[in-house]
Amino acid sequence: MGVIVAVDGPAGSGKSSVSRAAAAELGYAFLDTGAAYRALAWSVLQHGGDPEDAASVERALDGFEFDSALDPAERWVLVGDVDVTEAIRTPRVTAAVSGIARVPAVRLRLNEGFRARLAAAEPGTVAEGRDITTVVAPHADVRVLLTASPEVRASRRSKELPEEDHRDVARSIAERDAKDSRVVDFLEAAEGVTTLDSTNLDFDGTVAALVSLVRESAGLEPVT
Repeated sequence: MGVIVAVDGPAGSGKSSVSRAAAAELGYAFLDTGAAYRALAWSVLQHGGDPEDAASVERALDGFEFDSALDPAERWVLVGDVDVTEAIRTPRVTAAVSGIARVPAVRLRLNEGFRARLAAAEPGTVAEGRDITTVVAPHADVRVLLTASPEVRASRRSKELPEEDHRDVARSIAERDAKDSRVVDFLEAAEGVTTLDSTNLDFDGTVAALVSLVRESAGLEPVT
């Protein structure tokens, strides 16, 4: 098994984009666990299910086939043979993800898949997503909680969604925080998890800080 880097954090913290960039710099694979939850949410909605109804969500697990790129330079997500890369990023799917993630059977099924993919990757993997540091990969070589102030997270997300009003984005992040906190504590680092606060860092600075942390924690040779 290669080096496993687990990165958790609240919505809008930049954990996906930062983790992807760090994986590329380290020469590691990149596992976006959130894409699996989004893909299942898309599947539930696509088949007319209710993402807030546990029974409806559990039915969608039957026959659910998910795959995604592990190369950080690639961006594709499949449900069966359907490319849902763009579809899973729509506001409708985003609004359904928290309901999907609260279903225990979903977390159990998807976590098993994540662990299998982590075990197969060489020379290492940067995996990001909710409870990745405590439930999915509690024994990862490096565990990081990437966070930032709510105001900064809202500002960054607004730049990603220029067509949406900033107040709506801020409200959406606050609502997502409230929903996600019912499942797991993602604002306080668990024992053995390092907090990386990017409030006062730009994107490149955050990536550099994560890469440096990985190299130090995993005992890798620094880049000269």
